[in-house]
Amino acid sequence: MVDSVSPVLSSIEARVLGVLVEKQHTVPDSYPLSINALISGCNQKSNRFPVMHVSQTDVLEAIEKLEQMSLVTESSGGRVTRYAHHFEEVFNIPIQSVALIAMLILRGPQTAGELRIHCERLHKFADISSVEAFLEEMAVRTGESLVVKLPRKPGARENRWFHLLSEDSDSEDSIDTFSLPDRHDAVSFDDFYALKSDFIKLEAEVAVLRKAVDQLKAQILLQEKHMEE
Repeated sequence: MVDSVSPVLSSIEARVLGVLVEKQHTVPDSYPLSINALISGCNQKSNRFPVMHVSQTDVLEAIEKLEQMSLVTESSGGRVTRYAHHFEEVFNIPIQSVALIAMLILRGPQTAGELRIHCERLHKFADISSVEAFLEEMAVRTGESLVVKLPRKPGARENRWFHLLSEDSDSEDSIDTFSLPDRHDAVSFDDFYALKSDFIKLEAEVAVLRKAVDQLKAQILLQEKHMEE
């Protein structure tokens, strides 16, 4: 089991872990995965946000870090080295939760409804309330929350969820379609993307701080009640 504080992964380390979880269910005959299969899964263009372009060196370095945290191990036997994840055992969470956080890692912030659809091949949830129950459970883990509920966007009907495993996570929300004005001083797409990325991260940090403040308030009220008694 992990320590009281969850390990902080790089965006590539998180992507490798997410790919291992996904492929375990979608291509079980090929699991554990070879390094080539891992690279292909990390650079996959469909069902990924953002799309990455990682090298073999990038993936091997990520695997080395994940092995140090016992999140990934090499398979013995065979001519090709293969890798398997131990997400469920290390974090001590059920397979339903593993499926949800893998989709958040691979596809960015999503609503419970979107997660239910995207997790279909990893785990079939009976309804959205079941998805929300597992998300809430991961969000309230003392000192080691794995996910956080983001503030609802203007006009949105549901809150999105965001994973907390990667400090420099690139799994931000998709950029809304927009048209830049035809001006020389117009902000570039890269600048807009960077600003959007920072905003999503700040949303997650604010949500975590709000939860911590609420917990502190509850503790203070409980202490005051005991003192009155």
